Amino acid sequence: MQDRLKRLKFRAWHRGTREADYMIGGFFDRYAPGWGAEEVAWFEAVCEEDDVDIMAWALGTGHPPAHLDKPELIAAMRRLDYIPLP
Repeated sequence: MQDRLKRLKFRAWHRGTREADYMIGGFFDRYAPGWGAEEVAWFEAVCEEDDVDIMAWALGTGHPPAHLDKPELIAAMRRLDYIPLP
């Protein structure tokens, strides 16, 4: 599981834009320590999606597809309390 989380952390923090890195990587750093296998599998699937879609879900301007619509995790993503401010 530790190798899986290391790979996932890298994917979360290397999205291609600074905004996506902070949003997706910050979310991972804040919440991943409390995740079990189901949440990790969900986030792996989320990381396969386009950054603009993920950011829309976090900002509340878009809705995730049914297979990724986990209300408790999407609600945590929408709190935006995990984005580090410089």
